[in-house]
Amino acid sequence: MSLEKAMAADICNFSVAGGVQLSCYRSDPGDEAIGNRPLILLHSINAAPSAMEMRPLFERFADSRVVYAPDLPGFGRSQRGDLPYSPSFYAQVIADFLMQIDGPAPDVIALSLTSEFTARALRDNGAVIHSLTLISPTGLGRNQPPSAEVGARINRVLNIGWLSRGLWRALVSRRSIQYFLNKAFYGPVPEALVDYAVATTREPEAARAPFAFLTMQLFTTDALTLLYESLQVPTLLLYDQDPNISFECVPDLLDNNTLISAEKIVPTCGLPQWERPEETFNALIRFWGESR
Repeated sequence: MSLEKAMAADICNFSVAGGVQLSCYRSDPGDEAIGNRPLILLHSINAAPSAMEMRPLFERFADSRVVYAPDLPGFGRSQRGDLPYSPSFYAQVIADFLMQIDGPAPDVIALSLTSEFTARALRDNGAVIHSLTLISPTGLGRNQPPSAEVGARINRVLNIGWLSRGLWRALVSRRSIQYFLNKAFYGPVPEALVDYAVATTREPEAARAPFAFLTMQLFTTDALTLLYESLQVPTLLLYDQDPNISFECVPDLLDNNTLISAEKIVPTCGLPQWERPEETFNALIRFWGESR
């Protein structure tokens, strides 16, 4: 693979979901990590995600904890191509990955749609963690996604060769990526984030997983009830505004699950770890202290 590293860290590889190759950044704090729980950072799903989205969190905690930041299948340096991209597939990937992490049950941070996958991994796949933080999670608005069957039909059309290539080139041009990232920031977008998003979309088979996302096949209908209300670990929601999703159901979730708390990181548009890093770090440290 020609893709450069998203951060200055060692890379280790895992086999998940029946042999899919998962590439993961790992910190090595040495004796400083003795007694501390591992920290898992799970990036979002969109047209051009990777572990780069979680880099501020990785760099902040890498000196005191063993931090793992995988590229999920279909993205970054992990296996791409014709994989069975679905909510159950990603839940299995996350569960298989977590079972291979040494040490006590980890703290996990998931971004956006990956919040749904992580909740599903806990519910359906026997994943064991100590605490969960969901940053700008999907599934907490009033509107529901279309059925997976509808999305699958659209996806089959999009994967027609000439149509797929033309649409993909337009979607991941530097101008397009810059446009969508601008919507996720009140201030200027870090150039490193744009550069890496462009680079990761230039790898072979880069369109497969994003097309499953764009055709809404990766979302869970009624995620509030089916996934989040059933969470049985201390959970923190970090959110404010988001250009693509809404959070009208957060009060309902807090009423229905007392293990969940929420904090707004203001003003942010979906990536508080980049735009308001200190506020995000402090919220996490408080939460981890309370969830001991």
